[in-house]
Amino acid sequence: MSFVYYDKLRYRLMPYLYSLAGWAHFKDYTLMRALVMDFNGDKNVENIGNQWMFGPALMACPVGYYKARNRSVYFPEQCGYTNEYIEGGQSLVVDAPYEQIPVFVREGAIIPFGPEMEWSDEKPAELINLYVYAGQNGSFQLYEDEGTNYNYEKGKYAIIDITYDDAAKKVTFGARKGSFNGMLKNRRFNVVLISKDAPKPLDLENPEGKLVQYSGKAVSVQL
Repeated sequence: MSFVYYDKLRYRLMPYLYSLAGWAHFKDYTLMRALVMDFNGDKNVENIGNQWMFGPALMACPVGYYKARNRSVYFPEQCGYTNEYIEGGQSLVVDAPYEQIPVFVREGAIIPFGPEMEWSDEKPAELINLYVYAGQNGSFQLYEDEGTNYNYEKGKYAIIDITYDDAAKKVTFGARKGSFNGMLKNRRFNVVLISKDAPKPLDLENPEGKLVQYSGKAVSVQL
């Protein structure tokens, strides 16, 4: 069942993963990141080799010992969340059940989740469940293209800049830049705020949030 769970999660995460791939091409971004790359002011992360960031939002903490069902994890400042809020700047022993890798989300993270799919271009992400994790300001650039060719090298792609103002509890979607064949002209974002005072588990079936109708023009939503 764990393989099925992670396979489904991978396709749900396609808007996040595909955006990271776009960043790698256009911005020389690194998808798998040593903690020091994102927390370089924290001396404690300099020699940690068994935790890393996967993109700007997710801290992966795999278990590398046979039959181990827990492990020690260091939480840098600005990390983070699981089903609860965890203060940064400390080490904790966390559960690592057989079927699930410990993964944590940093404060200020913005993570777009798309529909359940069986292959990458099965259906467009007309509805994106946008999880926003409070505690810091955040930003994410959603990247999209045709997904089946190299036309992005000819400028056929689109980006949407998304920002989160933590003090105002406001998410802003910038005007869409660029276009490509088959691009969705209109879509919905269901914005789900996760905060220190109201943590909640990931729910990709029917998450409660604020629905935003997006037509390519800049729009903001108060959470």
